[in-house]
Amino acid sequence: MNDIDAIALLQDPVRRRLYEYVAAQGREVGRNEAAEAAGVARTLAAHHLDRLAEAGLLETGSRRLTGRSGPGAGRPAKVYTRAGAERSVSLPARDYRTAAELLAEAAEEAGLDAGLGAAARRRGEALRAAAGPCGDLARAADLLAARGYEPYPERAEDSGREALRMRNCPFHAVAEHFPPLVCGMNLALLEGLLGADGPLRARMDPRPGECCVVVEASKNNHD
Repeated sequence: MNDIDAIALLQDPVRRRLYEYVAAQGREVGRNEAAEAAGVARTLAAHHLDRLAEAGLLETGSRRLTGRSGPGAGRPAKVYTRAGAERSVSLPARDYRTAAELLAEAAEEAGLDAGLGAAARRRGEALRAAAGPCGDLARAADLLAARGYEPYPERAEDSGREALRMRNCPFHAVAEHFPPLVCGMNLALLEGLLGADGPLRARMDPRPGECCVVVEASKNNHD
């Protein structure tokens, strides 16, 4: 199914709620859970989830949701996760990804990491000036969500403090090919967005399948 047809499936409000719920969990979701979250019957949820999977927007698997194994544990249930493939629509057709990859390749070969980081930090500062100060994690989450990072709170095991992880990297396609360059740019952008002397800081802390940056309270704001 082409990108236009796949994205068009999300026009259905139930299908869109199901997709957004599965995408936001960052883990496998069963039909019962998705149906309850969307407020629809399980059979209807199963129909829409399978349509989303057929379109390549979700991926499927199977596991026992009871957490038990062996006799009496029940049959494996069908589960869903967001697909890793990207979908985009541009009318007329545009190829910004190739342009971004060529520019990243040229910047990397020319050793322009510092210049790119400075430009990204200035862009972040401009975004902060337009959006207003970012005083806490809740405000930061709103700003990051608006830019497609899909933030979610997580409590650090070592300090017990809350931080923001991000399930999505808006620059994923280019970061795959040029990770040091693009991840450094991303960090500088978020440093500019949060502010150098504010209550929050961005730091590099890569995790498989997620954004390479984590947002947390800056050291001078620790208890």
